[in-house]
Amino acid sequence: MELIERQGIIVWFQHRKNLKKIRRYGHLLYASNRMKYAVVYVDQDKIADIERRLLEYPFVSKVERSYKPFVSTTFEYVMPDKAKQYDYKSTSL
Repeated sequence: MELIERQGIIVWFQHRKNLKKIRRYGHLLYASNRMKYAVVYVDQDKIADIERRLLEYPFVSKVERSYKPFVSTTFEYVMPDKAKQYDYKSTSL
């Protein structure tokens, strides 16, 4: 089974009643009532087309891409956990 590369997009909208139309383009992960934005996960190979189609709607103000898949999560200088440095199993009588 092949994993499909996905990427999140943030869709800024004007009315919450139009979320059903936004949901058609991908997996709706979160929608904020107060800030009026939605986080939608879509396939990376279709992201440009979906972004263009979403911007055609009059209720969509802007669409932003999430760059989380492109951020490196490997860290070189990791601080050791001080609680794990002590050996609690050894007892001196």
